[in-house]
Amino acid sequence: MLIVVGIGTLAGYAGGPLLNAAAALAIAVLFQPLRRRAQLLANRIVYGQRATPYQVLSDFAQDMAGQLDAGAALEKMATVLAGATGADRVEVWVRVGARLHPRVTWPPGSAPPADVPLTGDGGLPALAATRAIAVRHTGQLLGAITVSKPRNEAVSATEDKLLEHLASQAALVLRNVRLTAELHASIDDLRASRRRLVRAQDEERQRIERNLHDGAQQQLVALSVQLTLLEEAAADPGEVRQLAGELRGGLRAALDDLRALARGIYPPLLADQGLAAALQAPAGRAPIPVQIEADGMGRYPREAEATVYFCILEALQNVAKYARASQATVALACRDGHLEFTVADDGAGFDTTTTTHGTGLQGMADRLAAVGGALHVRSQPGHGTTISGGLPVPVGVPAETPQA
Repeated sequence: MLIVVGIGTLAGYAGGPLLNAAAALAIAVLFQPLRRRAQLLANRIVYGQRATPYQVLSDFAQDMAGQLDAGAALEKMATVLAGATGADRVEVWVRVGARLHPRVTWPPGSAPPADVPLTGDGGLPALAATRAIAVRHTGQLLGAITVSKPRNEAVSATEDKLLEHLASQAALVLRNVRLTAELHASIDDLRASRRRLVRAQDEERQRIERNLHDGAQQQLVALSVQLTLLEEAAADPGEVRQLAGELRGGLRAALDDLRALARGIYPPLLADQGLAAALQAPAGRAPIPVQIEADGMGRYPREAEATVYFCILEALQNVAKYARASQATVALACRDGHLEFTVADDGAGFDTTTTTHGTGLQGMADRLAAVGGALHVRSQPGHGTTISGGLPVPVGVPAETPQA
């Protein structure tokens, strides 16, 4: 600028102030292309063929202003970031639940990496890249941006600063992408849960049908045959007494089977007296001592009581089959409008990070999810297992009495 003013002054020295200003303006216009070329040359020397950090940020800001959809904006960001840093690979990660999912991978067509579980402290987990930077909004981890450069080539201070600025600008985009991804995941989980519930209901109906066919139905057929024999033996009092005794025993057995079947569908004691009383019988039949802690428990809607009851039965069956425990405790409570239960044992325990839920635990989780509840599993090898769950209940609403 000083050069332009100086030359303009010399050129228009004899012409007065107006001519000086006109000369300076003309020379500035002539020098503008030279200045632009000098700037490009300087950028070429500093950045080579890559885009400058300013260009990257400007392009991304323009894309955002142009209202690109979130996926297109992230793909554009990965592309310009790769061009600005000379990276071999760029990945944009989105947090969904307790895991990081790869949302965009550059170059296009590259195989995406596997999901990565989050750490318990809320920090960024280890990611295979030259540089990884977290994307946060109001302190909450939303995702990450990773850059992998050629071997033995580090990320420069300028490139690192560019990553920080891009992570800051990408926070809003990742937040929207995360909300959409979590919504889709919730829908997928709901569909899968419904399929499992329908399958479980079909299997339960088939089990009831088999039990009726192999149990009560066969007993009733046998009783019908015995009644025929009783009719034929009417003239022999001794044989009548013997057949009458057998009929009485057969009727008791059939009734016991039907009652046991009814308890499996919905225990009468649960309907009459509630959770605490209904759990005493299965606790007494368990192969290990089971303590029930249910002080102050009231009555709750039938659906809520049935959900908790069958979840506890499943948990106790798991303890008996797998825990190798010497005792177990069942605790019931109602806090802040939530009916809660805990089943704890002192058994072998297991590693929850490597062991997936079996059909029993998955069925419990599905039962609770269907009524707005959730299941939690805490366990460590050698330190036992605690299964807990809860579901919302309206306070003071009595259980429904089954209709006869």
